[in-house]
Amino acid sequence: MTISTLLLLLCIGLLAGLLSGLIGIGGGIIMVPLLLLLGMSQHESQGTSLAVLSVPVTALAAFNYYKEGYVDWKYAAIIAVFFVIGGYIGSKFAIQIDEKILKKIFGFILLLVAGKLIFGK
Repeated sequence: MTISTLLLLLCIGLLAGLLSGLIGIGGGIIMVPLLLLLGMSQHESQGTSLAVLSVPVTALAAFNYYKEGYVDWKYAAIIAVFFVIGGYIGSKFAIQIDEKILKKIFGFILLLVAGKLIFGK
């Protein structure tokens, strides 16, 4: 790994962490496209992003929100259980999908979310 690649990875991690903590987005929305720009495949980008977004990373950001009274633990627990199940099932599907199709699915979801945020109420 070159020093420039290492510096880019540090920047990706910092940016994803900052935005995740700041506006609550999943770091993968930031990391996956940037890892693609670094030359990783769609599958590698998604796998690497998932490996980074483990519980200890998000726990620190969630703790800050909790201290201010902004965490609904009942909702979080229900979502977490099904997030684990959905993540397992989704990853099984994703690794079997052709990379070009997977990249289009990812891009389409980003467009839908962007459209909703830009044009929604």
